[in-house]
Amino acid sequence: MDHAPPTDPFAVSSLEALNRLYAAPQPRVLAKVHPRLEATAKAFIAASPYCLLATHGPQGVHCTPRGDAAGFVAALDDHTLAMPDRRGNNRLDALRDIVACPEVALLFLVPGVGETLRVNGLARISADPALLARFPAQGKLPTTVVLVQVREVFMHCAKAMMRSVLWAGRPRPAGVPSAGELLAAHTEGLIEATSYDAAAPQRLLDTMY
Repeated sequence: MDHAPPTDPFAVSSLEALNRLYAAPQPRVLAKVHPRLEATAKAFIAASPYCLLATHGPQGVHCTPRGDAAGFVAALDDHTLAMPDRRGNNRLDALRDIVACPEVALLFLVPGVGETLRVNGLARISADPALLARFPAQGKLPTTVVLVQVREVFMHCAKAMMRSVLWAGRPRPAGVPSAGELLAAHTEGLIEATSYDAAAPQRLLDTMY
C-alpha cells in the first residue's frame, strides 16, 4: 500500500520558505540559551516532579515521560544531570536510543508554573552501584541512571500553559524561580528580572495569538 503523503501546494519545505512566514526572533530569545546549570536552573529542576525525555535512534524518535517526587532528577554539578530509571515496561525505547545516539532533550514541568525549562545535551547510561545508591525510592534502587552532560539550558515562556489552561486554579508554588529570574541568570544580566516579570502578564496576553 502506498503511504506517500498527498501533494501539498502550500508545503513549507525549505528554511527560506519557513523564514518568510515568521518574523525574526528577538535578540533576548537567542541570548537566553545558557551552557550550564546555574542556581535558578537547578532550583527549577529541584522543584520538578515530571519531565519529558526526547531521544532518537535507529528505530526513529521517542518522547517518554519521566516522573517521581520533586527533585528526582538531580544536578550533580553545573554540567551534569542524573535521572534514575524507575521500574517500567522494559520496552527501553529511550535507553536503546541513548546507546545508539547520545543526543537528548529534556523538558521540565512544575505544576502551577507556566514556564518550562528545556535542557539539551549528551546522555549515557550508568549502572554504577554507588550512583544507584543515591536514588532510592520506597526501598528500591533504580536499575540504571541516565547521566546527561548539559550543553544548553533555557526557559520556555508560559504561553503554551496559558493556552491549554493546564494549571488553571492551581497556585504557583513558592520558591520556584520566575521567568525573569531564569532569564536574568541565563543572559548574565542582559534581562532585568523584576521589570521583566512585572511586564510579563500583559505581554503574554497581548502576544498569545
